[in-house]
Amino acid sequence: MQKSISLTPAARKHLLENLQQSPAGTLGIRVGLRDAGCSGFAYTFDFVTQLTADDQTFELDGIKIIIPRQNLNALHGSELDFVRDGITSILKVNNPNVVHECGCGESFQIKDN
Repeated sequence: MQKSISLTPAARKHLLENLQQSPAGTLGIRVGLRDAGCSGFAYTFDFVTQLTADDQTFELDGIKIIIPRQNLNALHGSELDFVRDGITSILKVNNPNVVHECGCGESFQIKDN
């Protein structure tokens, strides 16, 4: 299967550091979507200690990225990046499937596939 998601070098470094400090038995990072805000969706990032039948796993530069199957189309082609702006730092998703973001930046809409 073609890679659905990619990592920048900054994201890889950040995720590796966090995985080293994660709970014992952590398999990787789950990237998903949840209903949120005025536009529809927000991203979720969680440590995974147990896979489900619904999970699709991608091995990227030694890091397991787990995406729920129902989120694969919405995240396809996305790039994870770690961005610092002054004292703020975030794991950012550069997602080509986003068609609208709310004014406050809390949520977004995904194009229909």
